Formats: sequence, C-alpha cells, structure tokens
Amino acid sequence: MKENLCKRIIPCLDVRDGKLTKGIKFENNIDIGDPVEKAKQYYLDGADEIVFYDITASSDKRSIMLDVVENVAKNIFIPFSVGGGINSVQDMRAVLLAGAEKISINSAAVKNLNLIEDGALAFGSQAIVVGMDVKQVEKSEKIPSGYEIVIHGGRTYCGIDAIEWAKTCEKRGAGELCVNSIDADGTKNGYEINLTRLICNAVNIPVIASGGAGKPEDLIEAVTKGGASAALVASIVHYGKYTIKDLKEKMKQANIAIR
Repeated sequence: MKENLCKRIIPCLDVRDGKLTKGIKFENNIDIGDPVEKAKQYYLDGADEIVFYDITASSDKRSIMLDVVENVAKNIFIPFSVGGGINSVQDMRAVLLAGAEKISINSAAVKNLNLIEDGALAFGSQAIVVGMDVKQVEKSEKIPSGYEIVIHGGRTYCGIDAIEWAKTCEKRGAGELCVNSIDADGTKNGYEINLTRLICNAVNIPVIASGGAGKPEDLIEAVTKGGASAALVASIVHYGKYTIKDLKEKMKQANIAIR
C-alpha cells in the first residue's frame, strides 16, 4: 500500500530546442527562459524534485539533449527526473550518467511495454517513472473510464483506457506515475481531480498530479481529494505568480505534511 509520506512539490521544465517553454493543452508553446537558471532558482527556493521534459524529442524522432541535462544536474542537488526521446535501456543509462536520478518514459512505454520492465530490472523500479498524457473522451467499451492515453505530445490517440494503463505500468515495474491531464494543462483552472483520484485508487505506487495548477488551493486539492503523492507545477511558478516557498507555506497552513 502507499504510505502516508510527506507530499512533494515538483516544478516541471518543458524544454524545446534548449529553451524553457510553456503551452496550453499542449499547443501554442512560447519560450520563457533558460531551463538551467530556472532549475537552479527552484532548487534554491525549496523544490523537492525537478522534472525535465525534452518535449519534441519523441515527435522529432531524436534522442534527448544530454548537454542540457548535464547542465541542470550540475546546479541542483535534489532528485531530478528526465523524459523525452528515451526509447531504450541504453538511452536510460545515458540520462542517468548525465546526472538524472529518475527516467520518465511516456510514448516509448506505450509502443514497447517491455521498456518499463527492462528499465526497472536494470536500474530499479524507483528510477522508472511512467508519464501518462490523458484526454477525457466519451466512455466506451474500449475506454470505460472515459479517459484515454494519448502520445506524441497529445497528437496520437491510443485506444487505451488510462486506468487500465496505470495498472499495467505498475505490474511491469514502474515506481511512480505522472498523470498529466491534457484538458487541464496550462489552463491554471486546477488539476483534473477525478482522473487523479481514479488512478490513485487503482495503484499502490506514488502518483504525481500534473496539469492545471493555478493557485495553492489546487495543490492542496490534488493531494487531499485527489490522493496524489506530489503535485507538478509549471505556469504557476514560471511566471512568478507564486514561489515554491509560497506554495509550501499554504500547504503547511492546510496541515499537509510536506518536506
């Protein structure tokens, strides 16, 4: 069973062509700065972990930018998770050697289920995070939950039910799931709590809520009503509306155990 551990706040750096970028619902991305500087800022401000996604690596069919990974790793001393364009155990090894502690796989895991198992066997389940990009759809026999897995940055619908996929990932050896609602992504209207709760109830590994944080109350809701172990944040901190310290203070005031 999931233990009742301290909740985490994890800033997410979406990187495109070496620049920090942000979009809404996976579209209309704009460049907003230097990922290395932002990672350093968030580390100093009290982030529990950092997530780095090379968001066009899979769709561009290229490997991840290891030089950017190395530069981020040199400047932060907290767990660091990296994803984008990781298609093999060799890719995973290269990312870990560049300074990451965790590997996040998404599209590649859907295409090759063995990748989760192979990665877990090679580096341990704690190093394997499966990212799930999820879209709400009509409920059907194939998608009974009404939540479908989508890959290639939101472009390819897979015909896989998100809840079943979460269970499969856990069985195959994933140590953690990052559940990103495409419908909520970048909207700042709050996380998709129903989706988060369904997945938290379906698995016994930590679940990170992702997509939609706009105010501290959204993070509080994600870890209380949603049951998430951690909340991923992007726009809410990238644009300076809140700092990590602000968010942690609000969570403390709500009697949530944080690091």
